[in-house]
Amino acid sequence: MLLLTPGPTAVPEKIRVAMSEPTIHHRTPEFSEIFRQTREKLSKIFGYDEVLLLSSSGTGAMEACVTNLCHKKALTINSGKFGERFGKIVKAFSLELVELKYEWDTPSNIKDVEDAIKINPDIDAVFIQVCESAGGLRHPVEEIAKRVKELNPDIVVVADGITAVGVERVDTTHIDALISGSQKAFMLPPGLSMVGLSEFAIQKIEKKSFGYYFNLATELKKQKDNTTAWTAATTLIIGLNKMLDMIFEIGLDEFYKTTKKRGDASLKAIEEIGLKIYPKTPACAMIAVSFEDADKLRKILKQKYQVNIAGGQEHLKGKLFRINNMGLIEPYETSWALNAIELVLDELGIREYNGTANRVFNELYFKELV
Repeated sequence: MLLLTPGPTAVPEKIRVAMSEPTIHHRTPEFSEIFRQTREKLSKIFGYDEVLLLSSSGTGAMEACVTNLCHKKALTINSGKFGERFGKIVKAFSLELVELKYEWDTPSNIKDVEDAIKINPDIDAVFIQVCESAGGLRHPVEEIAKRVKELNPDIVVVADGITAVGVERVDTTHIDALISGSQKAFMLPPGLSMVGLSEFAIQKIEKKSFGYYFNLATELKKQKDNTTAWTAATTLIIGLNKMLDMIFEIGLDEFYKTTKKRGDASLKAIEEIGLKIYPKTPACAMIAVSFEDADKLRKILKQKYQVNIAGGQEHLKGKLFRINNMGLIEPYETSWALNAIELVLDELGIREYNGTANRVFNELYFKELV
């Protein structure tokens, strides 16, 4: 079965082998060295000197950032399930909330954020997705973060990069916390999250710590000594260390370039067979396609062509399908999936198969090699 859902992603064999070694104790010099190496490599990808690893899903890191970095009032950007989740976390801890809500295909804009901050001068934290994976949408995070800092440099900007980190280079110049998770571009099983922190965020965390398990001040202190406050997700961290080696063997710039080339070629192939890309500003992490009979298409793909892709959620359930573009995906795997989609369209009586998707994808992806 070809797993092309946008999380969990497929786990490469080299990673599975690395994680199958005998378990080592998390309070040993051997594991501390692995932990140190992993954090150093992550800092190059995140663009921060400090990156924390948490034994949780990405939602745990989202909660940690809300509780440790918002002390007064939060501004959240909601263009889907995960932007909505930030708002739910804020409410769960009885913090004041201002929410900017958009359709799931529509990115936030700077003017709305400006107005919200001017009307609510007590906002001390902004929470936004880099890629809102519910609809495959890319927000203009870098531009919004820059404007927020121009309006008030004391506002912390937190970006959920769970489906963006490891897919593209995120400019963290004006972002104070960047979140990621193990089961996306890092191609690991779920259960490990990461938070990159700016110096400003670190100062705020150390000034007023919060909570117990998700107390980032506690984790900062411990992880600077190459250990964790609580039991580390040892197997996942060993796997992550191996995955980062694989990425750096390719070269980070080349890794990003290949991911973008594969994503761009996939988008064009989908459009050439008459399908509509859902978001107004597509993210590189996935290809999200509007399709009224999406569940039927996905079922045939899985049963007949051994391709597992994701569907839509809530009001988009049955009306959207999403193809993963995160991680180490071979071009033949994407080509197979796109070709299978075109074959299904023929079976559904929508479009006669003529190999267009495969041809367009391969022409664009391998253009530099022709």
